[in-house]
Amino acid sequence: MVVVDLTKSQGISYARVALGLLPRRRGTGLPDREVVRHAAAVDREHLARYDRVCGFRLTDALPATYPHVLAAPLAMRLMSAADFPFPLAGLVHVANRITVRRPVDAGSRLDLSVRAADLRPHHRGQQFDVVISAAVDGEEVWHGVSTYLRKVGQGGRGDQGDQPPGPAAALWRVPARVGPDYAAVSGDHNPIHTSRLGARLFGFPRPIAHGMWSMARCLAALEGRLPAAYTVDVAFKLPILLPAMVGFAAARAAGGWDFTVRSAGSGRPHLAGSITG
Repeated sequence: MVVVDLTKSQGISYARVALGLLPRRRGTGLPDREVVRHAAAVDREHLARYDRVCGFRLTDALPATYPHVLAAPLAMRLMSAADFPFPLAGLVHVANRITVRRPVDAGSRLDLSVRAADLRPHHRGQQFDVVISAAVDGEEVWHGVSTYLRKVGQGGRGDQGDQPPGPAAALWRVPARVGPDYAAVSGDHNPIHTSRLGARLFGFPRPIAHGMWSMARCLAALEGRLPAAYTVDVAFKLPILLPAMVGFAAARAAGGWDFTVRSAGSGRPHLAGSITG
């Protein structure tokens, strides 16, 4: 495996990311490459902005979704490379799994690594995983798996399925500014989240909320009721068109929680997740 070390990098150029959006001749398999960054520090001011956008309390403990944001430039570098088999445009983030092995303090220096794995067929195209690891002093403290779908042909925009629980325990008003606000703290400036024109180019009447924002918002709603170490699995269903009114529901399950986010009007699912300790 080739290791690309971005420890001394000043960050990824969005011109490079834009090139990753363009169709061109590409490789046929996932690159055997790991992108790493050593001793990544947390900017507490940035952490506070992230906490406010996602609804977390302001503490020195990193939210479970925050290392995903720290590793996002590495993932973008990996997926915007010339030999990556799919352009960034059109990839659909369909699921995410995060394992928190122990609480991580904002003063920790994180060694981050990102790689792509498990290219596999799907009835709507092809799927693959982006695997992220965060370690402190040689010990893995956090592990994430983001699953992406490259659709082939036309199809629905999301797998709805039958997802208890319900009815909603809380109604959330999701304003249009959630798109640009989360883009600003996450670095994910995909125009489907920030621009009406950009959203329309990909078939959405309005900008849609970032999936990782909705996952983070659910974990924020359960803050204080989760164990020190746990795994959270989320499936992203139908997109949240901004602005929106959605219903959040959570129920105790064996070993943890099940939770959903649904449209407050139609009841159709936007997200379904589970937490196990």
